[in-house]
Amino acid sequence: MSVDNPRSQGRDAGEPVAVIGLACRFPGAPDPRAYWRLLADGQDSVSGAPSASGASGASGASGASGARTRTAPDADGRAGAFLDGIDQFDAGFFGMAPREAAATDPQQRLLLELGWEALEEAGIVPGTLRDGGTGVFVGAAPDDYPGPAHRRAARGGPTASGLSAVLGLRGPGLTVAAGQSSALVAVHMACRSLRDGESEVALAGGVELALAPEGAAGQDGRVRGEGGGAVVVLKTLARALADGDRVHAVLRGSAVNHDGGAPDPDGPQAPHGDAQRELLRLACRRAGADPSEVQYVELHGTGTPAGDPAETAALDAVLGAARPREEPLLVGSAQAGVGHLGAASGMAGLLKVVLSVAHGQLPPSVDRRRPHHRSPHPDIPAAEPNLRVQETLGDWPHPDRPLAGVSSFSPGGTNCHVLVAAPPAAAPARPAPGTERPAAFRGRVLPWTLSGRTAEALRAQSRRLRAHLDGTGDSAADIGLSLAATRTALRNRAVVLAGTREEFTAELAALAARRRTPGQITGAAVPRERVVFVFPGQGSQWAGMAADLLDDSDVFRAGIDACARALAPYIDWSLHDVLRGAPGAPALDRDDVIQPALFAVMVALADLWRSFGVHPAAVVGHSNGEISAAVVSGALSLQDGARVAALWSRAQARLAGQGAMISVPLPVAELEPRVARCDGKVSIAAVNGPRSVILSGDRDAIEGMLEDFAAEDVAAKRIPVDVAAHSAHIEQLREELLTELAPVEPRAAALPFHSTVTGGAPDTRSLDAGYWYRNLRGTVEFERAIRSLADHDAFIEVSAHPVLTMALQQTLDETDSAAVVTGSLRRDDDGPRRFLTSLAELYTAGVPVDWRPAFPADAAVVGLPTYAFQRRRHWPEPGTGALADAPERAGGEREEPVGREEPEGLERPEGWEEADDSA
Repeated sequence: MSVDNPRSQGRDAGEPVAVIGLACRFPGAPDPRAYWRLLADGQDSVSGAPSASGASGASGASGASGARTRTAPDADGRAGAFLDGIDQFDAGFFGMAPREAAATDPQQRLLLELGWEALEEAGIVPGTLRDGGTGVFVGAAPDDYPGPAHRRAARGGPTASGLSAVLGLRGPGLTVAAGQSSALVAVHMACRSLRDGESEVALAGGVELALAPEGAAGQDGRVRGEGGGAVVVLKTLARALADGDRVHAVLRGSAVNHDGGAPDPDGPQAPHGDAQRELLRLACRRAGADPSEVQYVELHGTGTPAGDPAETAALDAVLGAARPREEPLLVGSAQAGVGHLGAASGMAGLLKVVLSVAHGQLPPSVDRRRPHHRSPHPDIPAAEPNLRVQETLGDWPHPDRPLAGVSSFSPGGTNCHVLVAAPPAAAPARPAPGTERPAAFRGRVLPWTLSGRTAEALRAQSRRLRAHLDGTGDSAADIGLSLAATRTALRNRAVVLAGTREEFTAELAALAARRRTPGQITGAAVPRERVVFVFPGQGSQWAGMAADLLDDSDVFRAGIDACARALAPYIDWSLHDVLRGAPGAPALDRDDVIQPALFAVMVALADLWRSFGVHPAAVVGHSNGEISAAVVSGALSLQDGARVAALWSRAQARLAGQGAMISVPLPVAELEPRVARCDGKVSIAAVNGPRSVILSGDRDAIEGMLEDFAAEDVAAKRIPVDVAAHSAHIEQLREELLTELAPVEPRAAALPFHSTVTGGAPDTRSLDAGYWYRNLRGTVEFERAIRSLADHDAFIEVSAHPVLTMALQQTLDETDSAAVVTGSLRRDDDGPRRFLTSLAELYTAGVPVDWRPAFPADAAVVGLPTYAFQRRRHWPEPGTGALADAPERAGGEREEPVGREEPEGLERPEGWEEADDSA
């Protein structure tokens, strides 16, 4: 009886399923590109057993490199298809200690790597799938990994649960044990789960490694593969198209049944032709396809006298009978080239067909005349005239509608068939995620983000991407978007800034060679979520400080436009003209111009930071910088902020020429006695840091103090202003300010506003006219405010040039804070490049950044190289059961697994021990 009765099928049983990602590791083909080259060239990976000198472990796995010496098949035709590097694994990436890795079945290790690679190839960041909607379906063979240590630590062979646990997936996790049809049955079950709505995304595939030495010999004329595996990422076609996924091929329908007879106790069950014919009809019915539409079938290809004739007879009866003789059904078998792969064999055939659909060509089957290639069986053409082996690389019989079947059978009697078609012709390339927002820049300079679990992995990733550029014509914008949107941000990070592919090529080469350049920003990230926006007072202004951003950034320009409208009732000059330095515009040396212009630039820069996903957990402002901070926090409307900035600065301008200010690199406690002796002529205007104080007051008194400091070798500096802000001079403006600012309506802020008037975090509904007078008259308690924020992770000076970062860093150093400090722009520096550099400094330190707005709206996701795993040998020593692994770091240091470092990275299953550093 069929285990897949059509009467029990779920809703929408015929809904097509899209293959959106794939990864494989087959003999001679470490990835899908290499596998296609092997297939298209009609080559194979069959050889004699690896030489004894290269053997290690149960199956001749190599040492450090994983490569082994190949030999020709021996005189008896004994041959195999051998998989390099089965002893190799990147244990640290998956959070395993070296000894744990050596004790873990290599099939499970292979499955972990394939699952990660398949998601990357699909353009999915693994950490985004932790919502319970992702299922894992794996076909696997029993565990035959040797070694007593392994027996004690065994996890029961490769399992879907192991992959689900490491990736943090909460959908179904099912392992299929159906012999050689296990993997294809797992794909069938994944499709059912998607159609039933049980899963939204599914990883499906299979692995098998034949680790016993005798498994590498020829058996009854067929070539045994040492093993391998593959994983595909699946969604329903409708969801894949809605998500903008790149669709390689479509699974139109599938079926599973059983031969129904009792297994032969002396050997595998004989093939059952009736069951296979029923299977083919059921698969076609599920796919809504007429049998005559099928153009090619990937045979299971047992390579045995009984198996091949039974399989081809069923094909001829169901798929061949209805077609004209001049258009026979084309057949082939990938296992002729990579060997019979046991539980993973169905994946070799499925990937071959998926790649054939994607490339629009059918590859040849390996030359059947070569003595060790006995799959498919050489008698097929004579026995079934309506079948023909595909012997050359050629087009599909109907290129506009390719349709192929993939068969997989088990000696135990479980049969599976899947029908594969091309995606709809209109299937789009994935658009830029988040294109509903405007692009932040015009794209003169682009960021490429790379990361690795270790510094060496980062360099290897840059080499891999550099090599990828030689084989693709994808644009710099498409590649950059794809790196940003589809790759996990791991600990060791780099951002490369350039404008052309040629510049990126040079930068990647430099990064791989450890050569520092101005175009690369690197760092070891730690999680930093709580960011503070810091808004300075005067001093950051410079001529042309916003011209580049006005030209290149829609986000920044929109912010300036909004500020210009808000300021218009209070100023008689053009904000845009001032920022561009237009002829006839007032210069940035007037208080009534400087402060409104800086207010606008800082508010627009805050918009720009937030467009990249950098949102403040708190804000703090210095002097008139508090106005921008209040607007950004939501304590003031933009209109009220503009009123305060414009009228406050206009009032101050009436004090021009009456005062002076100096900065003094001494503790405030040493300055207080000096100020007290000045009879109110000098005030402490601001305490910026432990050794950074601003004094303000009468010009003569300030000049006298400046001379005293010079005599004492104290490097006090004159500040280029002629108004004594934050001093008794401001008392002349009290009534005017209280009257002019009375209409201001403060409100509760949306995020914490830390006041440099009080040094704490007041109720922002108190930010009325009286507050703004006290701000201008009193001491700026910047150091106190920063100390109250020292538990935050990052501080960004949101200004046209950093003027507070040094004092800010001094304060944080005294509190033992590990926070990172950066600016936004720099004087006379290219605006977009400088801003991206500041963004990169935060990102490489661990602040989450959404890089997508850095790319044009028409940028699309394209294929990229997958992660450059840093594999090392983890294997039992021959004859001892001892575990060979990478040497542990001196002193027994341990490193955090990747799941502890990056929330978007990996999970560590319960019971998995913490990784040692050497992994």
